[in-house]
Amino acid sequence: MIQYFKNIDGQTVEIDKAETGVWVNLVPPFKDEEFIELSMALDIPIEFLRDSLDIDERSRYELEDAVKFIVIKTPTENNSFNDSDAYYITIPICIILTHEHIITVNSFDNGAIKKFLSTFIKRHPDKRNMMVLKIFEKVVQTYLETLKEINSRRNQYEQSLYAGHNNGDLLRLMRIQKSLVHMVTALRSNELLMMKLDRANMLQLNDEEKEFLQDLIVDTSQALEMANTYTNILSSTLDAFASMVNNNLNKVMKLLTSIVIIISLPALVVGAYAINNSGAGPHFSLTAYAAIGFSLIVSCAVAWYFMKKKWF
Repeated sequence: MIQYFKNIDGQTVEIDKAETGVWVNLVPPFKDEEFIELSMALDIPIEFLRDSLDIDERSRYELEDAVKFIVIKTPTENNSFNDSDAYYITIPICIILTHEHIITVNSFDNGAIKKFLSTFIKRHPDKRNMMVLKIFEKVVQTYLETLKEINSRRNQYEQSLYAGHNNGDLLRLMRIQKSLVHMVTALRSNELLMMKLDRANMLQLNDEEKEFLQDLIVDTSQALEMANTYTNILSSTLDAFASMVNNNLNKVMKLLTSIVIIISLPALVVGAYAINNSGAGPHFSLTAYAAIGFSLIVSCAVAWYFMKKKWF
């Protein structure tokens, strides 16, 4: 579906067709005929439109025939977009700038463009660069909000894991870890994209816009640092839990081994006595009771020794 927005008397309204100075927003579902029609109408390389369909498209920018093409990654909940079982993944937003239009292509539902639409009240046709930067700003805000949600879930699952050692909580933490991997990779790519845009000045930004972009780079770096911190904390938590499991297993094995040793001593003594006195008949003699008593004393002594060494 194709949406057209135009500034009329200081207000942004949706119109029916592309005109000079409009913002064109493409949202699912897509038809290849729409791509071809829009490519021909706005003189855009059709590859720029189709690249947005690749969920693994990396953050980058290109310049072809005076058409500027920018891809930035934004986080979203994983609604079966790919085979990953992570709670959150990252998806591309494609921004295309021509002499007369700005086009955004969203192959997947995402919160950043929704935030931009909800705050997109006034704009002027010559403020297209600021529109791009505002989209960047919404992307960064979405990352910060998503990371806070991920961290909240991590704390909740960790507390539950410590309380019950539930495998379900462990699997949920692994899904959180996968989500953070997506966040870190995309944030690093986005940061590099913004730094290249700042250095190359492909958008031909003025001083105010450059300062705004540099602020966005700082915010992106902050989000990346947060994601790295949460990843390290989670990795440490999983390592600590694995050590706890191994330690508990060692304790159980030590306890079972001690019990086997204590139980086997009476059987060893009585067995040896029985072999040496196989012809003594079915009735117990004093030596039989002595053998049993001796074995019990040895078992108690071994048990006391194990308790003293804190093997129990």
